[in-house]
Amino acid sequence: MKFNKLMSGLMLSAGALLVTVAHAAQELPNRPISLVVGFVAGGAADTSARLIAERLAHNTGRSVAVINKPGAGGNIAHQFVANGPNDGSMLLLGSVGPLTISPHLMEVTYDPFKDLVPISGGVNFPNVLVVHKAAGVKTLKEFLDLAKTAPEKVDFASSGFGAASHMAGELLNMEADVNMVHVPYKGGAQAMQDLLGERVMSYFSAPPTAMPYVETDRLIPLATTGVKRPAYLPNIPTVAESGYPGFEALNWYAFVAPGKTPEAILDRWNEEIVKVLKDPEVEKKLTEFGMTPQPTTRQEFAAFIKKEFDKWGRIIKERNIQK
Repeated sequence: MKFNKLMSGLMLSAGALLVTVAHAAQELPNRPISLVVGFVAGGAADTSARLIAERLAHNTGRSVAVINKPGAGGNIAHQFVANGPNDGSMLLLGSVGPLTISPHLMEVTYDPFKDLVPISGGVNFPNVLVVHKAAGVKTLKEFLDLAKTAPEKVDFASSGFGAASHMAGELLNMEADVNMVHVPYKGGAQAMQDLLGERVMSYFSAPPTAMPYVETDRLIPLATTGVKRPAYLPNIPTVAESGYPGFEALNWYAFVAPGKTPEAILDRWNEEIVKVLKDPEVEKKLTEFGMTPQPTTRQEFAAFIKKEFDKWGRIIKERNIQK
């Protein structure tokens, strides 16, 4: 009887120890956390990163610092994190370009599927296709009709070669069977400046950049690039509903870590990030910034990256896009 009680006690103790060990394995590093962003301060990526980092710090009791490492369309930051510590102390706000577009267009020194590992989706938002008033078009149909009848007059700006705004234009070229000329810039600010100066006809712009000029009647919005109209742009039709069903070209930012980060740490970060993205106050602020939260499981986000990677690879090949 005493032996049975002793064994039972030992088994309970062992079970408790296993639970404790499992929980400890999922503890976050007891050191400052770096959240690396591949773009300059003040932009959409940086703004969302700082909001989320602040709430992560509050919830986890860790210091979470946003580190800006701009350059090469975000590729520099992705390479930096790919070589970073794999103990969970470094995260990256990954983006559509470096993770799913750049590897098809140029030599990158990281493997997006081996050197970086997905944690969770972050935020997404469509671009809005805008034209200056002198373009003389008010709808997407009129714009594309002009691209077919007078292709030499129609060009589109992007924030850079291989950027989401570039791919949106190439996808529209393919779907509408037109050949708008791509005019890449070194950032969205330069693209917008030349659009307002009528040196380029159109631009697939981030909504927060374009809408102040739309509201003051300096630019005309033709369509947004998501499948559905975002709640903050209810009066602008999508490309999909304007005659090209299924058209989708989203900007997105999401959370990844160095490739050898332990599974338990990745799971814990997923738990914390999803919690923040589902917080009503955070969701409200992100929506005000023109972004839609995209919390996912690690598996869902991995599948999403693969789908985006294959999609843009196919379009780049079919359009024969080369730098």
